[in-house]
Amino acid sequence: MYLQTKEDGGVLVAVKYSTKKALHLHGVIRMDCSSNASSAIRTRSLSTYTHKGSGIEQLDGAGFRRSIQMKLPRFTQVRELADGTKAYRFNPPQKFITAGVVERVELGPDLSAARSAAREHNAKIDEWRKSQAEILDVRKGSKLSLLVRDYCNSSNFTLLRKSTQKDYMYFLNNMVQTLEDARISDVTTRRAKGAYEKWIHSGIPYANHVCAAASILYNYAIDREYVTFNPFAYVKRKTPMQRKVVWQHEHVVKFLDTAYSEWRWRNIGLIAQMTYEWVQRLGDMRVLEWDSIDLDAKRLDLQQSKRRGQVSLPISNELINMLTQQHEDFGFQKYVAPMIAPVQGEFIPYTKQRLSKLSRQVIIAAELPSELWLMDLRRTGTTQMNDAGVSMGQIMSVTGHVNPQSVKPYLTHTYASANSALTQRQSYGKSIEPCRMKGDT
Repeated sequence: MYLQTKEDGGVLVAVKYSTKKALHLHGVIRMDCSSNASSAIRTRSLSTYTHKGSGIEQLDGAGFRRSIQMKLPRFTQVRELADGTKAYRFNPPQKFITAGVVERVELGPDLSAARSAAREHNAKIDEWRKSQAEILDVRKGSKLSLLVRDYCNSSNFTLLRKSTQKDYMYFLNNMVQTLEDARISDVTTRRAKGAYEKWIHSGIPYANHVCAAASILYNYAIDREYVTFNPFAYVKRKTPMQRKVVWQHEHVVKFLDTAYSEWRWRNIGLIAQMTYEWVQRLGDMRVLEWDSIDLDAKRLDLQQSKRRGQVSLPISNELINMLTQQHEDFGFQKYVAPMIAPVQGEFIPYTKQRLSKLSRQVIIAAELPSELWLMDLRRTGTTQMNDAGVSMGQIMSVTGHVNPQSVKPYLTHTYASANSALTQRQSYGKSIEPCRMKGDT
């Protein structure tokens, strides 16, 4: 027989309660009875309880009052304010804050709301602890799939950008499938090289991406002392044929004319124009937000996604006109060139696949060479700056690169560049004066 409290005219009255579902631990049954009382005490006699602060007061059989303090949720503190009221604060240990699980927050003066909020925070902590417990289960003989889950629960993975996390998960899952979820210690260098040869059938870039992700995974395992060597570190990756396609200026103009001629392609055209004029990565322009653009100052301040480089670029008169019109039509949300129709009531950026598909439609409609890709526009702009004699330092200030070697893949040998180089050479008097050949008269 147990007691459950209920409120009757401002007084909590204990009544008999019996159920198989009652949770009893050491004679105590915990249940939500009211905003200020959350437990009933196992007993055989009826008693009357009244509210008092964060607990309740008990009137025993002799009429004496006995205060029963209600325990607050974990990491919840109470303090008295200057006006005499009480306020609650969730104050978890620093390790949970460092791990990004929860934060220290004020819960307000309402005890019921504070308890509810604290329970939600503690649920996150419990879930995190559960994931950490899985990490401890990883051993030298564990399966690759468990190592992948372990890595995904670590800060090495959670601190990556969401798009990078998605890519890593895709490549790592393919790695696990190829190696048939082998034991961590069973993956030798020979076996890793065999897996790489299988991935090559899907293309050299794909094989290199999977191999790189697998190498990162094993470096993590070494750091956690699960294994002592990285079998993928000894796989010699092949170098893919470097793409050298460059758009002609008239091709760019024709693409933009075609894209802007139809509403469904309008934002595809704007993404292409921004990529071409600012010589930035297509992905950064795809997710560009209005916060990065100052229309009055005609300036773009962008933090690039790949290396977190910061670039500040001017906006041309032609592009500022397009952006001003775009802001009138799409300025109510944060993306500069989102999908033209909302998805579940929200405007979101184009996915990589959707952008590729629609840009291909524009290229076909504009009757442009099929070899052209939107991603080639950054290489085109870089090559044009090089042809114009712009110094490497100035090119890097536009592209955001910090190493000249990183710029070279974007440069293509062109006639204009060669002609400029030879002309400058002649201006320094290094050309050979015409001479009379033997036999000439």
